[in-house]
Amino acid sequence: MTKKRVLSGIQPTADSFHLGNYLGAIKQWVEMQETHDAFYCVVDLHALTLSTSQTDPKLFRKRSLIAAAQLIALGLDPEKCTLFIQSNVVQHNQLAWVLECMTGFGEASRMTQFKDKSQKAGADRAVVGLFTYPILQAADIMLYDAHYVPVGEDQRQHIELTRDIGQRFNSLYGEQLVIPEPFITKSAAKINDLQDPTSKMSKSAQSLSGVIDILDAPEINMKKIKSAVTDTEREIRFDEKNKAGISNLLTIYTALSGKSMSDAEQEFSGKGYGDFKGAVAETVVNYFAPVRERMTTLMNDEAELHRILKRGAEKAEAVASQTLKRVYDALGVVPRG
Repeated sequence: MTKKRVLSGIQPTADSFHLGNYLGAIKQWVEMQETHDAFYCVVDLHALTLSTSQTDPKLFRKRSLIAAAQLIALGLDPEKCTLFIQSNVVQHNQLAWVLECMTGFGEASRMTQFKDKSQKAGADRAVVGLFTYPILQAADIMLYDAHYVPVGEDQRQHIELTRDIGQRFNSLYGEQLVIPEPFITKSAAKINDLQDPTSKMSKSAQSLSGVIDILDAPEINMKKIKSAVTDTEREIRFDEKNKAGISNLLTIYTALSGKSMSDAEQEFSGKGYGDFKGAVAETVVNYFAPVRERMTTLMNDEAELHRILKRGAEKAEAVASQTLKRVYDALGVVPRG
């Protein structure tokens, strides 16, 4: 039986993924490479919408390689999935232009993330790439005939746009593009900021004191977890409404230990918050210790990392070139010959 194809990507916008990246997405990617024909990419072209990517080329390149190495260190197996850097496959840009010509200005302007990010940057500083970002994302997905896209709720609107554009193209030119479906993974955990447990963990937070970076030194993450905001009660139980901080720590603990929520609550029944935070901190540090070791090995042999990514790009391009050929043939674009 042919496996269904999945596609997902992550931006190289920092020196380390954070805990929310892993438990909210990457952990599920690792699982899905066993059950699906999985394509995963470091979406470096998307990261160009950020000013830091434009002004420091050396850092941009370094972070792209670090992102790829982290994905491998966290469990993606290049023998089981197709792992590549987005810009290494030129068809992304080519299909994106075709899809931009199929997208209405109004529907693109309604994208929530564009509204939020452009408001933060200011109208004069928001780049056009931020506006067309979701259309490049649509090209990323449909270029590989992906059946499913593992996403969180904040990306569902983008998948709906992808489906709308793809269906519009197919209605005009025949069934050329596979229309993807969002894949909301049941095992994905929403991880919140340790200092603001009602907000999602994010590198865009005003303070990074509540963000757990996977590659940070153990003592840094131990300190952050032990300093996590909780409440004035003493009971350790899952209650997102009234005990957001404790519930967030319980989510982290159960996700990494493999224990059920009820077992975790029972384990810490009668114990203090200090003991609980210490146990969570120890679990996080021990879980990611092998990842940090694997990262050191990968980054010390950059030539091998490049070979892995080159093989992945070649495999991805073999699929992408066929999709683009179908699209160009349907449009009537003259082949190079």
